[in-house]
Amino acid sequence: MSFFRITRNQKYDFATLHNWGCTFSCPYCSYKLRSGSAGRPGFSSPRPQRFLSDEEIRQALLSAKPAKVYFMGGEPSIAPNIREILAFAKNELQASTRLGHTNGSNLDLPYLDGANVGFKAWSEKLHEQITGQPKKLIYDNFSRAFKAGMDLAANLVFIPELVGLDELEGLAQFLSALSPEIPMHVMGYIPVPGQDWRRPSQDEMLEAVELCKKYVKKVGSSHLSSEEALNLQKRDDRFKVEIIAGE
Repeated sequence: MSFFRITRNQKYDFATLHNWGCTFSCPYCSYKLRSGSAGRPGFSSPRPQRFLSDEEIRQALLSAKPAKVYFMGGEPSIAPNIREILAFAKNELQASTRLGHTNGSNLDLPYLDGANVGFKAWSEKLHEQITGQPKKLIYDNFSRAFKAGMDLAANLVFIPELVGLDELEGLAQFLSALSPEIPMHVMGYIPVPGQDWRRPSQDEMLEAVELCKKYVKKVGSSHLSSEEALNLQKRDDRFKVEIIAGE
């Protein structure tokens, strides 16, 4: 498990390192929309043909000189060389650093400025059912990182018959106890192959967002179809990137 691709967005001046592999085995992971991923716990996209060496990563970042360096996955924090790359990005490039998305299993990383943490559930039993991991690890990590001054945001996938309003409310209350200023994003479930759950309706999404606004001030949402999720660059120019290293 390591980084296999680096992309660059010139307009917003960021580079993104993409990692393969994850510590969770969530059955509804949106990466399963890609071919070859169904039924492979922890690996929600096809295995890359090769991974980038540390020198290839350094040279690509030196050439691009981005103001911001992001890390995506899978779960980017499990890449064995992420600490070295974070140090390089901060010390050599003077770039800001962020986990563009993470499950929150490892936020204790030197030179990491921020993270977008994808929570999976509020209740303990459901969290272990979905992820195979204890809830306490993730929520405690988030609390410690926030109290240490990290710039954090949270999101949760809303699946009406599985991760419902009670789960969203629990997370919103947790965030509010830390600070009602922490941004929260409600993601409408995107149906993936092999799963029977349904996408929430527009009315259900509105209800979910309004519920979360009772506790936190900054609540966003997304409600994409499977087709839209596979063509994000058509909706948001932050996804219009070029590959500068790897596949």
